[in-house]
Amino acid sequence: MALDRSAVNPWTWSVGLGYNQGELVCGQTRTLYCAGQTAMSGEGKPEHAGDMAAQLALSLDNLEAVLGGAGMSLADLVRLNVYTTDVDRLFEHYGVLASRLGAAGVAPATTMLGVARLAIPALLVELEGTAVA
Repeated sequence: MALDRSAVNPWTWSVGLGYNQGELVCGQTRTLYCAGQTAMSGEGKPEHAGDMAAQLALSLDNLEAVLGGAGMSLADLVRLNVYTTDVDRLFEHYGVLASRLGAAGVAPATTMLGVARLAIPALLVELEGTAVA
């Protein structure tokens, strides 16, 4: 059975912001639940202190690496949770995220949450995804 994926948008405003209200996936699938990905080096050291855009880009790189390890890509992302210590600063650099998702042709159901801090205080953003293929 082939994988069938369709957007669920009872309202259209979210599409303009780069995400769907829901993603319906039917068929025989594999699901990957990704742990939160941050701006950590391959050696487990935080990178780009104070630079939201660079942290967001590296967090996406790390998310893509986890997806790739399962034979998936950003195109398979159906759910994305974004945690940040500064929502306003994240919105200033949201194009980093939106352009990468747009290039992958995906608009996953997304939730953004402002949090007091992440596990490592120097980190500004964390991405947690669910992918289905």
